[in-house]
Amino acid sequence: QVQLVESGGGLVQAGGSLRLSCAASGSIFGFRSMGWSRQAPGKQRELVALMSSSGSTSYADSVKGRFTISRDYRKNTVYLQMSGLKPEDTAVYYCRAITSQYGEIWGQGTPVTVSS
Repeated sequence: QVQLVESGGGLVQAGGSLRLSCAASGSIFGFRSMGWSRQAPGKQRELVALMSSSGSTSYADSVKGRFTISRDYRKNTVYLQMSGLKPEDTAVYYCRAITSQYGEIWGQGTPVTVSS
């Protein structure tokens, strides 16, 4: 079973930037997709960025133009570059992989707090 470990969360002022990392314990090559979701207090978890195995990407409307998902096969890592952060981006951010072998895999989450 591959495990996902997120890092890079923290406290940042509005307008600032953060880069989240999601390191897999095994190869991510061949994963059907990888993405980032977030869950704010009292709200449902929402998908914010997705990258398919072909490299195509999609984003939630709320983060388009501000967030960028990328991957590095050599490091088995997926990134979420976040810029122009807003207080409403405050949430726990989770990495998710959809795999043929293991099904759906989630990381433990990394918290992001954006102060106004």
